[in-house]
Amino acid sequence: MQVIVCGAGQVGYQIARHLAAEGNDVVVIDRSEDLVAKITETIDVRGVTGFASLPNVLERAGARDADMLIAATYSDEVNMVACQVAHTIFEVPRKIARVRSQAYLEPQWRDMFRRDHMPIDVIISPEIEVAQVVLRRLNSPSAFDSANFLDGQVRVIGTRLPDDCPIVNTPIRQLTALFPDLRAVIVAYVRDGKLLSASPEDQLFPGDEVYFIADEAHVNRTLGLFGQTTQSAARVVLVGAGNIGVQVAQELERSGVRCKLIERDRNRAEEAAERLERTIVLHGDALDQEILREANVTEAHAIATLTDDDKVNVLCCALAKDLGCRRAIALTNDPNFSSLSEPLGIDAFVNPRAATVSTILRHVRRGRIRALYSLRDGEGEVFEAQVLPTSVMAGKRLRDLDLPNSVLFGAVLSSDNTLKRPNGDLTIQAGDNVVIFALKNDLKQIENLLRVSLEFF
Repeated sequence: MQVIVCGAGQVGYQIARHLAAEGNDVVVIDRSEDLVAKITETIDVRGVTGFASLPNVLERAGARDADMLIAATYSDEVNMVACQVAHTIFEVPRKIARVRSQAYLEPQWRDMFRRDHMPIDVIISPEIEVAQVVLRRLNSPSAFDSANFLDGQVRVIGTRLPDDCPIVNTPIRQLTALFPDLRAVIVAYVRDGKLLSASPEDQLFPGDEVYFIADEAHVNRTLGLFGQTTQSAARVVLVGAGNIGVQVAQELERSGVRCKLIERDRNRAEEAAERLERTIVLHGDALDQEILREANVTEAHAIATLTDDDKVNVLCCALAKDLGCRRAIALTNDPNFSSLSEPLGIDAFVNPRAATVSTILRHVRRGRIRALYSLRDGEGEVFEAQVLPTSVMAGKRLRDLDLPNSVLFGAVLSSDNTLKRPNGDLTIQAGDNVVIFALKNDLKQIENLLRVSLEFF
């Protein structure tokens, strides 16, 4: 597949890296010669310097033969125009644009992105994606990672095993015998910094980071078996009244959560107070312990720091935990901060780049992919796909499928809307929706299976 990626920033770099690693022909456009030089030196892609919205630049990038254009520059306007030019002049079949400004995405302007107006096939909003990730973290207090599948009926959860976890030193296969009615599947774990696919004979140890896929109704029970608390956050302190902070506050208001929002910029604090109904907005510096105490962070179930300054977010979380806050979630663009989670007591980091990359990859994958979530910066993926009558999976038992060892089925939703726990004797039928985990090295093989066996986009 020939793909043009517009923008060589963090998101563009990661998208290009993923696609190039899977054998796609990737060209990256950016106005910065330095960024183009860096990306072409570090990954197997071609680079073009210039504005991605200019026809001559797109032509140099091979737009006439491109299968897809992904516009992820820092400018919403450049992204939208690049998609328009790619459609009008070069007839690029599929166009994806990252749009940051919420003003473009308000419901009254929705018709703007119709095919006969501005033909963008997929709009990605980083703010919306990140806000949803933060909300999932708040709803699962013991999870450092969480994503929904099958329209919310199934979730993938990442949780760190505590020292008093009751099921450590037990082969995973024995858990099925001990809890036969538990609809949850352990698919992977992280040990010594490496993501590993879970096998039936593997044992889990304190400190392991475990990923499991479970029915929504069984998530809390599964977390309880791991020795984790399952109470969702009812009192939350937010820091930062930008688009993400306000959107998270609005969603928390709708769910009845008591929320306080700290913002150091007076104008932004006043604007947030006007947009929010029940959230208490405090004007002040969240690195000031007196402001944190005024927000009653000592009694809060959780704090989420959502400013555009990584260091402020991390330090504020550390202060809040020191003052007695039960759980701390920090927004950070720098993955290097993740190593500070244990010494600073930060429970979860949210990386906007990772959230955006996962969403874009969902629309890049071939086959009937309905949802996708990237684990640990692309070391593995969980995705949801629909099985069609032409699939080699249709009519076969799981144990009879010739799949790589790292590939595990986490859930199966039958065509009659019955949710099934996967086991070797389960037969996959046409019309089923399956949730699958795979390590990075096996993704190409799985995508090839989906491409020849499942319907294209």
